[in-house]
Amino acid sequence: MRHIRSLFLLAALVAATLPGSALAGHAGPNYCGVDIPEGEALGTVALPQGNVFCPLLADPKSSSSFVSWEHVTSDSTFGNEIGSIGVADHFGLVRWGGPEAGDGLQINIEGGIYAQFDLNSASYDLINADYTVGLPITYRYGAFSGRGRIYHQSSHLGDEFLLRADHPERENLSFQSAELILSYDLAVLRIYGGGEYLFNQQPDRLEPHVAHGGVEFRGRNPVFGSSSVHLVAGGDVKAFEREKWKAGYSVRAGLEIGRPRESTHVARRWMLLAEYYNGASPYGQFFKDHIEYVGLGLHFTP
Repeated sequence: MRHIRSLFLLAALVAATLPGSALAGHAGPNYCGVDIPEGEALGTVALPQGNVFCPLLADPKSSSSFVSWEHVTSDSTFGNEIGSIGVADHFGLVRWGGPEAGDGLQINIEGGIYAQFDLNSASYDLINADYTVGLPITYRYGAFSGRGRIYHQSSHLGDEFLLRADHPERENLSFQSAELILSYDLAVLRIYGGGEYLFNQQPDRLEPHVAHGGVEFRGRNPVFGSSSVHLVAGGDVKAFEREKWKAGYSVRAGLEIGRPRESTHVARRWMLLAEYYNGASPYGQFFKDHIEYVGLGLHFTP
């Protein structure tokens, strides 16, 4: 828990050094590429495009698609060269926009598959796959935003991995979770915090409480002489009751690339990110393990 508080304190100290003009005003959520068209920014919109809540940049289970190479530096039962992919998206059901463009309350459904492959094996064996489906309710009022959701996760070992003589014992891992994340934008910074409560979990020893927080940086000024390339970075911390509140860290930093000349209709963006993780394994079937890795990935806004 003290590690999450330290992240918030660091963000507050950096924000305090920014000029007042940098902290004034807010352009809604389009700065992170979630794409609310101008014609859908206000009023009641059925099946809306975009979202009022920005995805969490460094969360290993963020609701976005990616493909990453990971070099595992800790001891593991599944090798040290991992290909990790996520295919995830959300679908807006209804949004009540306002009072300002980009503000509002939105109801969504979302789903994702997160899989890891052993790149040292001849056929790139599937190691683990986590399946999620959820019902997020997102909200924004100016610089403040939040997400509450109920979601389900189930996890499965890959068939080729199970054929190995030394494979670990399979866990019947599944749970539902109630999550709340609150977020505030401070110019180029964003701080967020909240937690989860697991229920209907298997195995029963999976203790229910999770604390979650983080800090993000999104540069507003383009780099490398291009109007569409920006620096981004994020640090995400999760502390699990089942780990006696020992914190796990995820850090990502790199470049976000968009369309060179975006109109008011923001295009989807992609990011090239260096990655570091140290903590409880985010791979469902290996939740009892501690893992550390460095990597490089391509990430796509939902």
